[in-house]
Amino acid sequence: MPDDPAQWHVFEYEGFDIHVLPQMKPGPEHAPPRFVYIGHVCRHDANADTPGEAIHFHADGDDAFKRAEDAVDEARHIGRAIIDGTHPDLSVLSLVSHHHH
Repeated sequence: MPDDPAQWHVFEYEGFDIHVLPQMKPGPEHAPPRFVYIGHVCRHDANADTPGEAIHFHADGDDAFKRAEDAVDEARHIGRAIIDGTHPDLSVLSLVSHHHH
């Protein structure tokens, strides 16, 4: 498998999907690479591109990781916290509540 850091990782959790994309953080030319992440959680059967179907999150301003794997790991924990309802700012309640098909 090619080690392509610009690749979405998807984790299933409690009927939701956690999507994580590690990104290299811009830095000084000779500094070791640092990684951050963006991500979102959505219902397992939802289209994340539909407005209101996904909760987006990303690395805090000063967070950076030595390896892409560490960034993905951290993002997965955050995704789980959002789904579990333990995240201080983000919640999947809005995703669950407006499904009246």
